[in-house]
Amino acid sequence: MNTEIATRVDAAEAIILRAGELALDYFRALDRLRIEHKGPQDRVSEADRETERLIRDELERRFPQDGFLGEETGARDSPGAAEYTWVVDPIDGTDCFVHAIPVWSVSIALLRGGEMAAGLVFDPCADELFRAARGDGARLNGTPIRTSGAQSIADGLVGVGFSHRVDPAPTFAALDTLARGGGMFQRNGSAALTLAYVAAGRYLGFFEAHINSWDVLAGLALVAEAGGRCSAFLDDDGLRRGNPVVAAAPGVAAELERICAPLLHPPQRP
Repeated sequence: MNTEIATRVDAAEAIILRAGELALDYFRALDRLRIEHKGPQDRVSEADRETERLIRDELERRFPQDGFLGEETGARDSPGAAEYTWVVDPIDGTDCFVHAIPVWSVSIALLRGGEMAAGLVFDPCADELFRAARGDGARLNGTPIRTSGAQSIADGLVGVGFSHRVDPAPTFAALDTLARGGGMFQRNGSAALTLAYVAAGRYLGFFEAHINSWDVLAGLALVAEAGGRCSAFLDDDGLRRGNPVVAAAPGVAAELERICAPLLHPPQRP
């Protein structure tokens, strides 16, 4: 890991811990939280906006030359205009958050030259910080982690995401194939946290038919550095438009990719 990336990742760790503390304060006072609807099953709260504001302000103060893309405030510059770009989801799992379910996370990813450089996912409710940087491995609260050593999809759990933006039929077909092959699935509501669990060997893998970059980039960095295999999410302008995603431990990656083939190769976009 080069010095510039190391400096950024260390700074991002301090920032994500502060952001998680702020989000947790809101979580403990949900009765006073203002919530808005952006679309079907798509909510945003004051907590999302203020947490992203903290992250964005701190990153801009420390690295004013870097680009920024956040779920709530969008992009500061055109993607690719800066050498480094931060991609942030202040609260991944807002639906869980606003319903007092303690399954949500803060997610910060770093791109360099359009490629993944680092990712951090913080679960304030469990006080678990997942961190990875290219070539430096993945860690949970400072301890190295690896993906599962399982060799069959029937040997554990697969995390699943669901999007109303695309036809649900391929997702249901994948779940049917997974179940008939002896697999079992869960949906916890936070893709970033689910991918962190894949990196830590808790889940065998994760898939979703369409998801936005801020939801998954940090988690994908974790999975890759923990020895897992990930679909090429950034292809076809995935940073701005989103993409399907499949990530898995190496021993089950081929099996899960086969199950999810209809998701990974949807009809061409107009």
